[in-house]
Amino acid sequence: MAADLLIELGCEELPPTLLKPLSEALIQSIEKGLQEAGLPYQAARVFATPRRLAVLIDQLAEQQPDQDIERRGPALTAAYKDGQPTKAAQGFAASCGVSVTDLQTLETDKGSWLVYRTTQQGQATATLLPELVNKAFAALPVPKRMRWGASRIEFSRPVHWLVLLHGQQIVSAEIMGLKAGRTTFGHRFHAPSAIELQQPADYLNALKQARVLADFNERREIIRQQVLAEAEKRRGTAVIDEALLDEVTGLVEWPVALTGSFEERFLEVPDACLISSMKANQKYFHLVNDEGRLLPLFITICNIESQDPSAVILGNERVIRPRLSDAAFFFQTDKKTRLSSRSSGLDKVVFQQQLGTLADKTRRVTALAVAIASRINADTSHAERAAQLSKCDLSTEMVLEFPELQGIMGEAYALHDGENPEVCRALREQYLPRHAGDELPQTQAGICLALADRLDTLTGIFGIGQKPTGVKDPFALRRATLGVLNILVHRQLDLDLKELIQLALDQHSRLPKADEVASELLDYMLDRFRAWYQAEGIATGVFLAVRSRGVTHPHDFNRRVQAVASFSKLPEAASLAAANKRVSNLLGKLDAPVAADINKALLTEPAEVTLAEQLAVKDIDVAPLYARGDYQAALNCLAGLREPVDAFFDQVLVMADDPAIRNNRLALLAALQALFLHTADIAQLQQ
Repeated sequence: MAADLLIELGCEELPPTLLKPLSEALIQSIEKGLQEAGLPYQAARVFATPRRLAVLIDQLAEQQPDQDIERRGPALTAAYKDGQPTKAAQGFAASCGVSVTDLQTLETDKGSWLVYRTTQQGQATATLLPELVNKAFAALPVPKRMRWGASRIEFSRPVHWLVLLHGQQIVSAEIMGLKAGRTTFGHRFHAPSAIELQQPADYLNALKQARVLADFNERREIIRQQVLAEAEKRRGTAVIDEALLDEVTGLVEWPVALTGSFEERFLEVPDACLISSMKANQKYFHLVNDEGRLLPLFITICNIESQDPSAVILGNERVIRPRLSDAAFFFQTDKKTRLSSRSSGLDKVVFQQQLGTLADKTRRVTALAVAIASRINADTSHAERAAQLSKCDLSTEMVLEFPELQGIMGEAYALHDGENPEVCRALREQYLPRHAGDELPQTQAGICLALADRLDTLTGIFGIGQKPTGVKDPFALRRATLGVLNILVHRQLDLDLKELIQLALDQHSRLPKADEVASELLDYMLDRFRAWYQAEGIATGVFLAVRSRGVTHPHDFNRRVQAVASFSKLPEAASLAAANKRVSNLLGKLDAPVAADINKALLTEPAEVTLAEQLAVKDIDVAPLYARGDYQAALNCLAGLREPVDAFFDQVLVMADDPAIRNNRLALLAALQALFLHTADIAQLQQ
């Protein structure tokens, strides 16, 4: 027999950003517990609103299936002596709770053994659930737990009710100080009365009648559609930030979208300032026109169906007005001081105690940005000016109030001061990319500044011995590394990361661990490619094949990886990778390097003659491909070597008794390996 199971914990409003991770962790823990207990079920769904976390299990068995148990004891030769049970047999029987006569015999091809067989009856699901559910809630990743009243119970918020219903029966349990029942509650204002559930299948409809949309994803999409509909009414386009959408979904149980407005005079303030204030403080969605300019409108998501929506809108407009007024005031105040004049205050702001002030960092970044600009044929004066201004906006009133606007306000104030447009844009682009999938710097000055700023931080923090360890990365060095790699790869910059690191180190006057940094940081940065390519679905062996070649140009590194990944899918790849692995093993056992040239006079076997001829042809064919870095075309060309290589290993004895012939054949294999090593060590594909 099987029946649906409903688990629901009711509480005070949970932090909205926690709702999604908590619900995901809860269902994972519940499912893991059911599987470990051997309780079969059909499907599991999770529900989450600000006031509840719930899991619905479809068709959960009412008890564990019976389990056949077999325990093997001593061999028969050790179990009996002179027809009587030995102490070994008696001890085994006692451990099983039976007499020796109750034991059976197991016949195997290795002999006969005493064996105990029994059937363990499965426990009732209702007996197992209390501990299982209690463990699941206790294991939730709540970052900051609280207590309430005189209780010793801890959770993110005070808990108020617990539903634990298997079919129509309440599972007797006490969890977090709550006794399980069948009573839930709807919307706090629209339907505050208790709701008695007769069975788990009634849950969603009962809550919907009580103005609660329990399904997080359903609620999220309803909010999206409401926002888009409101924007269409106002002939605008709603900009929906997915993180904000998740947060708003975690704030409401019954979403209702309403559109408010603010005075057009606020549009004189840069859009980013207004948007930041609306999103961060009020959780509003903003609207733009067909040209992408901000409209004096916002969409708010309410948690009630008001009988007077205009009053709700008016209240939101009253709240947003002083915040926008603050932004306008900060903007007007900041503009009275030229951005460049703020540089004098940077020597009073500590960047890092051992690495000096922001003024010290600015001087290092400026020198490095100019050096990078000269290597990519960019305007060095633009890179220099952008670097000099790069941290000046950190002391503005706007950025002090809204730190997320750093760089954005630098661009706005620089434009107001009449700085070069590329320099202005570089001030914003220095922070790009902020995260995976984010846009990259477009201007050359922005590229130089973004690279220089990150490389200065990386070399400095590594140089004082505070590199990331485990999951701790307080200076966000992993993100900085990925930013550098993304820019170098996707902007197709032929820059040597090893050289860039040394250039950055040269700007630091005193680093306690300077001698260790160059190679250590280079390895750290290049090894970030491993996770990068795993996320792209590229096998680790492909990454290792290139990594082993000591390539330090990230753009070139990426081209090689993409080429090897494509090659690995060819039908010839496995055979050639295995052959290269064999060659690597043979050459690795030698005490001295093999001869560089192949003596054709010593080629006696038809298979080795054919392979030598094919290697000579392929060497000519791939030379121009390697010269222009077309690794994929080169590997595709070399794939044609599979047949002569396979024939060689099938028909030719490499380690011949004659030293001259043996060394010549090893030289032939070294030539084969060398053709592939121009791209990667494809022997690593055998990992």
